[in-house]
Amino acid sequence: MDADELAGNIRDVDGVMACLVRVSEEAIATASRLRIVANIGAGYDNIDVNACTRRGVLVTNTPDVVAEATADLAFTLMLSVARRVIEGDRYVRGGRWKHPQYNLLWGSDVHGKTLGLYGFGRIARAMACRSRGFSMQTLYYARHRADATVEKEFGAELVDWNTLLRESDFLSVHVPLTPETYHSLAAPQLALMKRTSTVINTARGSIIDEEALAEALRSGQIRGAGLDVFEHEPEVHPALVALPNVVLVPHVGTATPETRLRMAFRAVDNLLAALDGRRPPDLLNPDVLTSR
Repeated sequence: MDADELAGNIRDVDGVMACLVRVSEEAIATASRLRIVANIGAGYDNIDVNACTRRGVLVTNTPDVVAEATADLAFTLMLSVARRVIEGDRYVRGGRWKHPQYNLLWGSDVHGKTLGLYGFGRIARAMACRSRGFSMQTLYYARHRADATVEKEFGAELVDWNTLLRESDFLSVHVPLTPETYHSLAAPQLALMKRTSTVINTARGSIIDEEALAEALRSGQIRGAGLDVFEHEPEVHPALVALPNVVLVPHVGTATPETRLRMAFRAVDNLLAALDGRRPPDLLNPDVLTSR
């Protein structure tokens, strides 16, 4: 639904389950009975949480159930870029494979390389688990350091932001979109990275300055990128579309039937808890409860 259609449909409802729709302050203002917005997804930048809080509306998300599928896709993007899988597919389909070539589509090793995790939440930790199977060194940068037992469990080492940029062969983005993380990976940060490095983003498109990323890919400042999310979805920056060293997929990190159903059922659990007067399991704005 677009914003106007949503506003027209929630005037008399008690709860909304939102999936890939913008729930704005204007829409919330039309819904006098609204008690909860249950988002189907871990990210919730599509919802004006502050406006909900001011009006006493609970907001929830579905963080636990998305981690494994999203990490699967992030690792898939990493492998696809490293081994130039999409280019190889096009090469074969285009009828260009005529004879064996020693130097055909050389990519880069993944095993034994350094995986850098920007953020260290559920999805990043699932990536760390996968990296162990490839004998990778795993570094992470986050606002808060994880417990030593957690670092040991996932084989991850905390480093500062600049060190993460300089040492990562593969940098995978796993932070929420906030004013602090908006365009936090831009030209100055990309300039610190290895020329052989790759950027993977399955978080939110606006964390990366897409213009700067396209220039870094075009100039050879970094080797490649794999993107599941974009700043102005469903629009994709035309400079990225034109580049052969970036893999682009349409925000499908959780697009498996098992995961999408778990997300929907989790949102239902949150919705029913709120309507029943109970605390939803994935409440994002608990201040609403304390102010009642």
